[in-house]
Amino acid sequence: MTIQTILAPIPGIFYRSPAPDQPVFKQEGDAVAVGETIGLIEVMKTFTPVVAEAAGTIAAFHVENEDAVMAGLPLYDLDA
Repeated sequence: MTIQTILAPIPGIFYRSPAPDQPVFKQEGDAVAVGETIGLIEVMKTFTPVVAEAAGTIAAFHVENEDAVMAGLPLYDLDA
């Protein structure tokens, strides 16, 4: 398998869960399918889902919940 680093598509605040009182979408070691939500990026109260473009396993996250991200910043590694 190959490790792919997935980059932030837009700048904003990265959220790993859909709401503060809910569990994270995915954790390190979790399997993901194409189209599954990994997190959300919020810009001016608009939430854009970050979805898996390939199936694999989450190898590592490069950002924490509620971190500010810039477009092109590494978000997570996918072992695909």
